[in-house]
Amino acid sequence: MNNYVLMTDSSCDIDRATLQEWGVPSAELWFAFTDEEKEYTGVDMPEKEFYAAMRSGRVAKTSAVNSQTFVLFFEPYLKQGLDILYLGFSSGLSTTVHSAETAAKELTERYPDRTIRVVDTLCASTGQGLLVWLTLKKKNAGASLDEAAEFAENTKLHIDHWFTVSDLIYLKRGGRINALSYFAGTALNVKPVLHVDNEGHLINMFKVRGRKASVKALADKLAELAVNKEGEYFICNGDCPEDVEYLQDLLEKTTGHRANRVEYTGAVIGAHSGPGTLALFFVGRER
Repeated sequence: MNNYVLMTDSSCDIDRATLQEWGVPSAELWFAFTDEEKEYTGVDMPEKEFYAAMRSGRVAKTSAVNSQTFVLFFEPYLKQGLDILYLGFSSGLSTTVHSAETAAKELTERYPDRTIRVVDTLCASTGQGLLVWLTLKKKNAGASLDEAAEFAENTKLHIDHWFTVSDLIYLKRGGRINALSYFAGTALNVKPVLHVDNEGHLINMFKVRGRKASVKALADKLAELAVNKEGEYFICNGDCPEDVEYLQDLLEKTTGHRANRVEYTGAVIGAHSGPGTLALFFVGRER
């Protein structure tokens, strides 16, 4: 019986209205700015406003989500007699999924007749969102909780994540590049191309000269690695619509198709990658 709810968290970078339309509840993750005490979610501050704040010089940071957040998130559905399949933010980038696992263990003892499955997606941003969408299609086709969970586990390491950034300062602050690489890269207009590896870590793969070359590299990776050039692929961005359109044009020339969805890179990722982040996600032969 298909008596379960598919859930995720806001690091999936699918807009809230769409998640509601899909019937996928999402746990809100938090961020803050270093110049004030207040914590925000994406509900409190829309992405465009968030990136405007970063461009004005404000420094954003993220914080770990405790297990009680997930107890409060999961429990109402258990009370309704529903089982839960939660697809969570990569353990290679966050402790979020570990907090969900702790909450699941506590609630399973409290609700022994209910099932809670936590999948560490090893995905981030709209790559996580793409896995949620693909798993939801299985659920809607009649897959049981175990079948949907198995599909997510078998598919997650085929979700390709390819990123580039506009300004290296945000990667420097987050420790992704050192000071020498930052200054050399800035002086030479070098742009990194990054991906998320099989352990769920964000890895700097190679560098190119100039923004357009880095955007083209994303389209080239899809052409090289995508299982189905007519399949679903998603874009997310740190408020850089012109670059999104350039990438869409490249995809159309390369594959005959534009991306199915274009989303904002949310604050959880954007705090570390900054305005001008551009990413492409698709199902590939490998990551």
